[in-house]
Amino acid sequence: MQLNPFKLSFRALMFLGASACAALVAYAYYLQTAQGLEPCPLCIFQRIGFIAAGIVMLLAALHNPQRVGRRMYCLLASIATIAGGSVAARHIWLRHLPPDQVPDCGPGLDYMLEAFPLGKTLKTVFTGSGECAAPDGWLMLGLDMPSWALIGFVGLLMLSIFAGFVAKGREASR
Repeated sequence: MQLNPFKLSFRALMFLGASACAALVAYAYYLQTAQGLEPCPLCIFQRIGFIAAGIVMLLAALHNPQRVGRRMYCLLASIATIAGGSVAARHIWLRHLPPDQVPDCGPGLDYMLEAFPLGKTLKTVFTGSGECAAPDGWLMLGLDMPSWALIGFVGLLMLSIFAGFVAKGREASR
């Protein structure tokens, strides 16, 4: 049996994307709990992006709609992956700032969510803090976690667009 991803159905591709999101979030949780890598606020928002994309993809796979529905799910998954990828890109940019340009560390995300209005919390998180710019020591093939997250978001975006516009759906099997 040969597995050709270009011949998979919309439903199979969406299950694949949802499974990838679940695996990425599970691995991040493993690194946090078992390896002691505490996520910064931008890491948490990247996880939310993977969770949102995974939920949309899972719903798409379960629903298995026809052409217009597939494209709507593609749009929703694309929005989640672009938002998550934007956060990852911002995180990478902060990590590559010269040390004298790194923003000061701010309060933790939990405190900001309790003490500040949501708009101020989001602005503070996305302008970044020194906490987000500090390397955590985790590398795989020479890339840090935000770089791998960005690669993951780009891959999920491509998978979503392919599934929504190219993959065969249930009307093709009738």
